[in-house]
Amino acid sequence: MNGLPLNLNHIALGHMLGDIVSDLGGPRFIWQLGVLVLVLAAAWLIARPISRRLHAAHVNDTFALRFAWSSLERAVFPLIGWLLVLGARYALVGVMPVSMFRLAVVPLFGLTMLYLAFYVLRRVLSANGELRGMLVLVQRVLITLMWVAMVLYVLGVLGDVVDYLDGIRFSVGGKQKVSVAAMLMGVVWILLTVLVAMWFGSWLDSRITRARALDANLKVVLSRVTKAVLLVVALLLSLSLVGIDLTVLSVFGGALGVGLGFGLQKIASNYVSGFIILLERSLKLGDQITVSTYTGIVTQIRTRYTVVRNGDGDTLVPNELMVAQAVQNHNERGTVRVAVRVQASYAADPETVLALLVQCAEGIPRVLTEPAPAAFMVLFADSGIEYELGVWINDPHNGKLGVQSELNRAIYRCFKEAGIEIPYPQREVRLLGTVGLQQGASGDAAVSSNASVST
Repeated sequence: MNGLPLNLNHIALGHMLGDIVSDLGGPRFIWQLGVLVLVLAAAWLIARPISRRLHAAHVNDTFALRFAWSSLERAVFPLIGWLLVLGARYALVGVMPVSMFRLAVVPLFGLTMLYLAFYVLRRVLSANGELRGMLVLVQRVLITLMWVAMVLYVLGVLGDVVDYLDGIRFSVGGKQKVSVAAMLMGVVWILLTVLVAMWFGSWLDSRITRARALDANLKVVLSRVTKAVLLVVALLLSLSLVGIDLTVLSVFGGALGVGLGFGLQKIASNYVSGFIILLERSLKLGDQITVSTYTGIVTQIRTRYTVVRNGDGDTLVPNELMVAQAVQNHNERGTVRVAVRVQASYAADPETVLALLVQCAEGIPRVLTEPAPAAFMVLFADSGIEYELGVWINDPHNGKLGVQSELNRAIYRCFKEAGIEIPYPQREVRLLGTVGLQQGASGDAAVSSNASVST
């Protein structure tokens, strides 16, 4: 190794690899390797019970928390190993070569930081199913960046790569020039600050959720506003740390304003409507509502939409619809009215029909006896008299179509047994004037005036 040029020894391979190659094959290398193995074995013996205690303390938690704590359990060994190897390096620096210790510190420190970052990521993102794809992507990016940085650091060319990237500059906003290195550092700072902001936001969200003095809607508002403010502050702080002038963002702010004015009107309206609903407390989680054609229980109030759950599944109702249209809240009474209409012949006695309709509602599942079913004579239609049968149910989230179907079947069966005719539309066509009707091949014509044909 002494025959290598000086620049190749200290730049291409770096100090670490140069010292290791110079110690390789001698007794100094074997002593270093033996002491390093003993130090790592001691770190493993210390880390194992700590990891077991962490696992046992969170074995009954949710999957998201256990998934996050698994990363922290894996970080225990490299963290303790890094501390012990670092202490052994400084303790033995005057006794024996420490090139192996300096090399081992790099991956141990990198793995510690990596698993701690994974812990924060999983704690923040794994609880939300919509963000698990982002979690996998960010983890892969962090792993790649960490190993590339460690390899470049060990080879001793990390500084040269940073200087080269710092020399590549381009203009941003026509005033300030930003290098590629600054952009990469900006991405790293953005990731770090956003992770810290999201972790702190999740911790604050859990505290707000457990607060008993706050209303449920106010908790949601505070949680959403806090997370949004923390993300904005994290982005601005990360850009300032890199040295990017924040005035260049005015161009993007103007473009965003134009986009909101033209293409994002509905989205902006839904977001504003969501905050109006939460602040006014007009709806709460668990309310049974009917809006437009949707009936069900409110399970989530998001900033863009409200989730209404019924027997057919979850319906995402835009918040703008909740504000602009009439919303019927069934929570005070706890019941919902279901009505069906049917026609009966004019020959049938209305009192008999009304009494028969009430009997049809008896014995049908989900129909309440209090309030009692009621029948009404609605109007005199073209083909017959129209009646309405109204019943009450207390579980509209299971849907109303099944109850309506049972009522219609019972009405059809009862009317058929009682001999009451359900009329169908009839039309009468009259032929006015003189019309020639040819009969057969004889050519005789029959002339009729005011002839009528009934259908």
